[in-house]
Amino acid sequence: MGVPHYLCGMFVRRKVNKSGSTSIQVVDKSGGGYRVVSSLGTAKEEWELKRLEARGRQYVREHSHPELPLFEQGIDDRLEELLSGLGNSQVQVIGPEVIYGKLYDEIGYGAVGSKMFRHLVVCRLFNPGSKLKTIDYLARYLGEYYTSDQIYRFLDNLCRRKGETPDKPDIKSQVERISFERTKRECGGCVEVVFYDMTTLYFEASDEDDLRKCGFSKDGRHSNPQIFLGQLLRMDEEQQELYGIVTYHSKS
Repeated sequence: MGVPHYLCGMFVRRKVNKSGSTSIQVVDKSGGGYRVVSSLGTAKEEWELKRLEARGRQYVREHSHPELPLFEQGIDDRLEELLSGLGNSQVQVIGPEVIYGKLYDEIGYGAVGSKMFRHLVVCRLFNPGSKLKTIDYLARYLGEYYTSDQIYRFLDNLCRRKGETPDKPDIKSQVERISFERTKRECGGCVEVVFYDMTTLYFEASDEDDLRKCGFSKDGRHSNPQIFLGQLLRMDEEQQELYGIVTYHSKS
């Protein structure tokens, strides 16, 4: 049926005929029911249908009551003049910054003092993608222009721990410290860390049993029976505990 174009009680609609053609009609619903006011013609090509719909909208404008302006005429004119001069480069997306930027500040990352780090974090949460897509997003929607070299150089500095000095603080250490303090507060002042790792072991055998089953293999030996081997390490001030897990991979 198409999307009708409403204006007051009349609108333009498409009506598909049994012959395969489509009729363009002006329909009035102001009385509660549907009444065909005018039939503009039939067509099969999209460009012809759009031309007929344009005639239908013109018919509706000519036979409807004049629309009341939303604002006074002078205000309407000034708004139109203002908006007509805006381009895409002058429009910015502020929603992600309003939501994720607030979380960023509440956690405490604002103390890092890096504008690029803030943009990368917010963009990663809202619009995750490659480095090049991130650069394109920042330029198109925020008016922030970075090169790929600037991004990679910043990530190198972020991942490589350096000596912290008053004039050049170590960003990695700052981020780790802020993240830990925030986690500690959320956990009531006590943070427990558990390290674990898992891998697969295959056997040079063709027969399966209750434990060894053919399946996923990190070594690419999918046709051999496999098991998963897991290690769990819990560390605290008094002891270190090591747990071994041997199981069929679907149980992990």
